[in-house]
Amino acid sequence: MDEKPFIIDGLQYSNWSREIFSQMNRGSIAATHVTICYHENFRETVENIAAWNKRFKKFSDLIVHGLNVEDISNAYSNGKTAIIFGFQNCSPIEQNISFVEICHQLGARFMQLSYNNQSLLATGCYEDEDPGITRMGHQVIKEMNRIGMVVDMSHSAKRSTLEAIEISERPIAITHANPSFWHPALRNKSKDILQELADTGGILGLSLYPHHLKNKSQCTLEDFCEMVARTVEIMDVNCVGFGSDLCQDQPDSVVEWMRNGTWTRETDFGEGSVTNAGFPPQPKWFKTNLDFINIIKGLRDIGFSKSEVAKIAGKNWLEFLKKSF
Repeated sequence: MDEKPFIIDGLQYSNWSREIFSQMNRGSIAATHVTICYHENFRETVENIAAWNKRFKKFSDLIVHGLNVEDISNAYSNGKTAIIFGFQNCSPIEQNISFVEICHQLGARFMQLSYNNQSLLATGCYEDEDPGITRMGHQVIKEMNRIGMVVDMSHSAKRSTLEAIEISERPIAITHANPSFWHPALRNKSKDILQELADTGGILGLSLYPHHLKNKSQCTLEDFCEMVARTVEIMDVNCVGFGSDLCQDQPDSVVEWMRNGTWTRETDFGEGSVTNAGFPPQPKWFKTNLDFINIIKGLRDIGFSKSEVAKIAGKNWLEFLKKSF
């Protein structure tokens, strides 16, 4: 009988339910980094945390709050999934660096420095100009390093990403993106970013979101696994994991919230624009947390060893988090 997989997913933002949490358990998901903020301020983010606290009580047979690697290991041993909080924007800290530590005390373990747009800390990938990490950004990275909160540059522009890698004294993460040489989406990352990320001990979570895949929803499992192999050639097998960006069972209106938030009254001309309205269909081989096993098999089929697949599936994330939290 095959050994039960150990899987950590670098990002999800689903319409949470008992069925989804059950799929995580049945799919051997030891931990998932979940988005609890896109554009919310501090108070609104606290309300989101309160909603998660209710879920931890209601679904205590399926999920636990993941604050450290021991929580992840214990969840896996008990057939549960550890839920790790993260922000896709720096809006919860508002203009107060003291809020970084408070957010960490409330359970946040990841924070993106920008989400597509210019923020107080860094530049997003949809801006025309990228002046890099701001003065406040330097200080916030230092504070995140001090308390053990992971710097995430998934939605950030190139210069800002490279500067964050250089400034941070701890390795950073790109939790959900793909290499741009494979598919030139604005949020996918260049070869030099991937090399710098690997050279400094960072990690890349490879995305299953169709707008970031070659041929989008029609991307084949073989194509995705070939992308993983080519990425490993650049970064080393120890620096790559999953970051599915799975938005399971979400209504299309959620895309508008992601892209537009409260900063515009117009339709954002990004991945969720009129030409890319709504959530695209997932590839047929990856629709739920039960389908990670398809990728694991696909990686074995193209030549990855059993130990290499185990690293990509979850052990690389676990080692990264041991050093980060």
